[in-house]
Amino acid sequence: MPSWKEPSLAQVDPEIAKLIEDEQRLEARTIRLIPSENYASRAVIEASGSLLANKYSEGYARKRYYEGQQIVDAVEELAIARMKQLFSVEHVNVQPYSGSPANLAVYFAFCKPGDTIMGLGLPSGGHLTHGWSVSISGAYFKAVQYGVRESDQRIDMDQVRDLAKQHRPKLLWCGGSAYPRLLDFQAFRDIATEVGAILVADIAHIAGLIAGGVHPSPNLVADVITTTTHKTLRGPRGGMIMCKKEHAAAIDKAVFPGLQGGPHNHTTASIAVAAHEALQPSFKVYAQQVVDNSKALASALFERGYHVTTGGTDNHLALIDLSKQGVPGKVAAKALDRAGIVLNYNSVPFDKRKPFDPSGVRIGTPAITSRGMKEPEMARVAEWMHRVIAKTDDDKTIDAVRGEVEEFCKAFPAPGIPT
Repeated sequence: MPSWKEPSLAQVDPEIAKLIEDEQRLEARTIRLIPSENYASRAVIEASGSLLANKYSEGYARKRYYEGQQIVDAVEELAIARMKQLFSVEHVNVQPYSGSPANLAVYFAFCKPGDTIMGLGLPSGGHLTHGWSVSISGAYFKAVQYGVRESDQRIDMDQVRDLAKQHRPKLLWCGGSAYPRLLDFQAFRDIATEVGAILVADIAHIAGLIAGGVHPSPNLVADVITTTTHKTLRGPRGGMIMCKKEHAAAIDKAVFPGLQGGPHNHTTASIAVAAHEALQPSFKVYAQQVVDNSKALASALFERGYHVTTGGTDNHLALIDLSKQGVPGKVAAKALDRAGIVLNYNSVPFDKRKPFDPSGVRIGTPAITSRGMKEPEMARVAEWMHRVIAKTDDDKTIDAVRGEVEEFCKAFPAPGIPT
């Protein structure tokens, strides 16, 4: 093996080196329930930290503006080929820097400022980039937001159809960041066809579940699919757009030169590694366990008296309304964080509290499943959560739970973190 002749990170910048070590300990010793987080493998992390970060590669494979791209072209082509195979799609662009830029590229490809778009409202589990007012998507376009039924907190497809027929959107989004049920992509396709809209499926949260075969895929019905490459897919922090061949030129032009310059080649390499890992049979086992764990954790909390929105979950996440417990979501989230259980406070449908001080918390199982935890462990996690939420201002209880959590985590090594 070649040896380094240069000083290490710890020698050059001990402050940053220590912070990285602190983060390693934090991720190893806590139960991470944020649905958008996961543990990337050592292989993914090594590719992401490789010297491919040195390369500048404006353009696309075989069509670059710089020379010396022979290796980079092969890396990008491999990432594309693997993602095509994984998701059974016709065209893939792996250059978007993340999910939000990927969504912005879709707007740039198909819309002009002022065009009408439709998406799931943020309070109902949607995403900022689907037309919410504080996002550029809500400021530059006429955004129409559909929602969920108050009776069961599920997407109201009758409302989607009525609003689409009334407003005739150029783009119709399906997908979100806090919706715990399966998405009926065909129903959205039917509505999009009826009103002449381009159907875009944002699968950022569920890409790994789709790749693992435990969630229906939009590949046969959506015109365009956007996603991140981390979350349930267990890759690096990056983005990706998949589409039908007829839209390939518009999408590629929107990404480059429309919105960004050279791609992050080190990220592209780690995307290729993540795709390779997701193509292995073991990934299907992982994806199924993510869903099984999510259902088990939601059920365990329900049994302890918590209101689980929509009555449960079909995917990797659940929303827990703490109104019955009389504990604001933010208070609960911060107490749980001190106890070593990391999640986020979150609005619930028809929440009477403000977004920065909402009634609920959002939980997810991608990261803890990557550590090998299964249904029996979900009952223990639920009991720890219950103990802390019942006594959010009791330092003795919180410290006791923190100690139990740290000891518990030792039995489940975290991928990508040296022991």
